[in-house]
Amino acid sequence: MSGPGDTEGTGAGEQGPPPELCPATAALDRMGAVLLWSTEAEALLGYSAKEVCGTPAVELLTAGGDREAALAARDRTGTGRGWAGVRALRHRDGREVRVALHVRPLTDREGRAGWSVSAGDARRIEREAADRAMMRALFEQNPAPVALMDGESRYRLLNAAAERVLGHPAHRLVGRHVGTDTSHVDPETTDRVLRQVRETGESVLGLPVRGSPPSGPDRDRWWSLSTFRLTDPAGRLLGMCQTYADITDGYRAERRMELLTKAGEGIGATLDVVRTAQELADVVVPDLGDVAWVALSEAVLEGDEPPKMAGPGQWNLRRTGVAPQGEAWPAGLPAAGAVSPTLPNHPLLQRIGQGETVLLPDLDSVIAAAEGHLELAHLFVPEHGHSAVAAPLFARGLVLGTVVVWRTRTTVPFRQEDADLLTEIASRAALGVDNARRYTREHRAAVALQQRLLPAATTDTPAAETAGFYVPAGDGAEIGGDWYDVIALPSFRVALVAGDVTGHGLPATATMGRLRTAVDTLADLELGPDELLAHLDDLVQQFQEEGTHQGDTVGASCLYAVYDPVTRQCTLASAGHPPPVVIRPDGTVRSVEISPGPLLGVGGMPFEATTFDLEPGSTVAVYTKGVIYRDDHDLDAGLRRLTDRLARLTGTDCELDGAGHELLQSLGDAPARDDMALLLARTRAIAPESTASWEFPADVSVVAAAREAAAGQLAAWGLDEVSFTTELVVSELVTNAVRYAGGPIGLRLIRGDVLVCEVNDPSNTQPRLRRAQWSDEGGRGLFLIAQLTTRWGSRYTRSGKTIWTEQPLTADPGVFDLLS
Repeated sequence: MSGPGDTEGTGAGEQGPPPELCPATAALDRMGAVLLWSTEAEALLGYSAKEVCGTPAVELLTAGGDREAALAARDRTGTGRGWAGVRALRHRDGREVRVALHVRPLTDREGRAGWSVSAGDARRIEREAADRAMMRALFEQNPAPVALMDGESRYRLLNAAAERVLGHPAHRLVGRHVGTDTSHVDPETTDRVLRQVRETGESVLGLPVRGSPPSGPDRDRWWSLSTFRLTDPAGRLLGMCQTYADITDGYRAERRMELLTKAGEGIGATLDVVRTAQELADVVVPDLGDVAWVALSEAVLEGDEPPKMAGPGQWNLRRTGVAPQGEAWPAGLPAAGAVSPTLPNHPLLQRIGQGETVLLPDLDSVIAAAEGHLELAHLFVPEHGHSAVAAPLFARGLVLGTVVVWRTRTTVPFRQEDADLLTEIASRAALGVDNARRYTREHRAAVALQQRLLPAATTDTPAAETAGFYVPAGDGAEIGGDWYDVIALPSFRVALVAGDVTGHGLPATATMGRLRTAVDTLADLELGPDELLAHLDDLVQQFQEEGTHQGDTVGASCLYAVYDPVTRQCTLASAGHPPPVVIRPDGTVRSVEISPGPLLGVGGMPFEATTFDLEPGSTVAVYTKGVIYRDDHDLDAGLRRLTDRLARLTGTDCELDGAGHELLQSLGDAPARDDMALLLARTRAIAPESTASWEFPADVSVVAAAREAAAGQLAAWGLDEVSFTTELVVSELVTNAVRYAGGPIGLRLIRGDVLVCEVNDPSNTQPRLRRAQWSDEGGRGLFLIAQLTTRWGSRYTRSGKTIWTEQPLTADPGVFDLLS
């Protein structure tokens, strides 16, 4: 069946289709008779081995020329040459089949010759050959990088694109295991993914991995890595395939958007300048660089505007936020809180002062920038720092500060797109810093206003020593309308006040100031606590009418308590305010049971006064709701917490100021949800031997008896030098009571740091100071009393009124000049 010279055949040494494409085989003897016939040959032509064996193979050829050529070749001596070609053979059913043949000469041990024939369907072979050519072209010419590995993760085939990605030609990689010396595309991840896919059979698609080739204009690339198994139809593992898609531009854009989103969400939400600076540093590390710091002008930290001068020597920057924090911060580099020295008028700093971002892409540029100022390099260049970018925090034409980012561990230098990204982040952060700075200034002004509106933190009177405390809400982030007050009243009494205006901010603070002033004014009228709150309620209703036009809601709670050190009693009333807590000298703690009235401004409801005894040395705690209000919204639980802390912290010999601070700190680590105002008062008493009282009928004759009783008591106290003045005061007051009020008439003297004289009568008519004409026979009594005493006044009681005077315990020589 040889056909030398056939144009469709191939010459000696040439190859036809691969053997696997010609599965049908046969063996011929030297004369061309069929000796062996495979089942594949039977399937190809339809003849069984029984039908074909022993017959000349040329009879299967349909073309006469093919048969003649085959017979001629058979008759020639020798074995001839092998050949390959396509011939038309006859199928058993009579049709013609084009078959690709491979004919090879055979020789046995005895030298007898024969032929080996392999054959396959020519049409199928042509299709598969074309498919193979297309697949090879697809693999070799595919612009997408493709690498084939065996089951042990060793490279088998790579196309040209994969060679460029991996950084090595194929002949250096084939047969080698995936590793750092064979791939610049994250070899650890690549190997791990190969083992995972081989073991699980599950493909890993679109995994972002980083590639850093050692050279080239762009040494930082990102690839989408896909890995899957290659198996035969039976599912047996043939190898592994990995493809790489360059996603650098998309990845960088996505990371840029993620970082901008992170910056937008994480910077400037607290209205705290220091925290905003730290948030900026935390955003850029490690996503943009390895080391970063934010330096702000000292003026900005105080809430003021930075200097308007462009020169860096005037910036006075303090390093406020740093990243990474703690032990990870580079040794030798100034940490948070460090103040920069006076900066030189360097061109780079001038550019920053003009709002420009400065890029130092490599070590050479860093060295060039430091030239002439090497003594400052250790303050601004971290160890192993090779690339930096610095951007100003620029707002309203002013440099609030700077943000500086270094790369120390990351080998890839900063590019212009990194500088542009930091510029945008710094621009957003600058708005947050400026907003926080403005808030700091306004908050400082509001706190200063409130502190001016509050009384002195501590007072010391014959009735009590006190200590007051105020803590704004949210750890100082927001002021409100809570207040406390200590008002000294005549006859050594003292009023303890606590109030809470609804809302926060300057409107609440302003309302608080108005209410505190109103309470001080009403206290001068010496009204009872219940009556005082009734007047205060009317005033708040007026505020509400004013607030309606301004869009404000006005409301408040208030507690007003009066302690009398002579009677050792405390009388109080509450307008929707929590009850005070009393710590007795024996250490027992309890809250006072009161009947609180409605909040101020509700109107139409009375207030009820409560009176209870207070031993000297007792501590009274009045407070606002913020002291007991926590996240659990349980005021009863908060009151129990307060009483427990007071029992441990407050004793008869402890300092009220220290106890109050420790108490507020112990009530919770979290910032208060509301303002906290606390007033601690430790009571004192006037000794019984320091008071004297008498009662007289309404008769003119009792005036002399009253003078005599007063003089005797002053002599017993050793106050003879003020006896003359006191006798005149007693005489005038008792005379007026007998003449205008009726009896009984009460007289009381109280000795303290001043001498108090009180005369009470059943009349509700208030005395009136007037200037008598020269011809009047009376009307000069109260005018004389006003000249002889330091102050005087009157107050209503349930059974009339009391007129009181105060005078020093030593005589004033000018009294006699006045009388003369």
